[in-house]
Amino acid sequence: MIAVTGGSGQLGRLVIQALLGTVPANQIVAIVRDVSKAEDLRAGGVQVRQGDYSQPETLATTLQGVKKVLLVSSSEIGQRLEQHNNVVQAAKNTGVELIAYTSILHADTSPLLLAQEHIATEQLIRDSGLPFVFLRNAWYIENYFSAVGTALQTGKVFGAAGDGKFSAASRADFAAAAAAVLTGHDQGGKIYELAGDQAFTLAELAATLAELSGKPVAYVNHSEIEYKDLLVSFGLPDGFAHILAQSDTGAAQGGLYDDSGQLSKLIQRPTATLRSVLQAHLATM
Repeated sequence: MIAVTGGSGQLGRLVIQALLGTVPANQIVAIVRDVSKAEDLRAGGVQVRQGDYSQPETLATTLQGVKKVLLVSSSEIGQRLEQHNNVVQAAKNTGVELIAYTSILHADTSPLLLAQEHIATEQLIRDSGLPFVFLRNAWYIENYFSAVGTALQTGKVFGAAGDGKFSAASRADFAAAAAAVLTGHDQGGKIYELAGDQAFTLAELAATLAELSGKPVAYVNHSEIEYKDLLVSFGLPDGFAHILAQSDTGAAQGGLYDDSGQLSKLIQRPTATLRSVLQAHLATM
């Protein structure tokens, strides 16, 4: 059996959908915090089990019978390491034979603060002795959906990345890669640097939005502190705003760029383009 943590989340659902193409539904386990949010998965034959990263007692039985597990990284920055360790220990105690973890692009050399918990998680997985695969994901193009409405209203895309390039891909691309690894052979010990085929700057993001919407949109570059303060003024918590602003300056240092093509090779097709993903999103607005 193959288990996917965060099975009712945005990435987890897409991974399960991708797995269903080759794996019988009853051999897939969706581990979710709230089972009521996964009734559609259960109706489709997927096993739905309750498990909470922060409650290790719920994980002890959740992974029973599972041979491979995808640990989708927690969204709770600052608490991730302890939460991830709970899953890793449960996997070790229940005889899981492979753990795949969604890390961050070039975690071991990344200038992004976000990489710290990821590289620490990678180390605890190594220390566990479990066979592992690290899926070091670049940015999701969907990360920018929340900024589209503001950009179309104000005519501005804000950031602090300068000319830094983002090798982003769609969430579905990363999900397909995870499914390929979970259904593949001899994956233990592999590390994948997963990134989109076509990198873009935030100025190019703004230009693409302008072209698709027919409205004037330009990129406005700020210093890291200016951008953080701007995000706070938009209502983001101070700590999260700091992480986002620092991620932009990390991108300016090349932290979110990769041209190895490992993602498209793994999914055996080109990755989605910025234009195609934004066009589909705009069609829903």
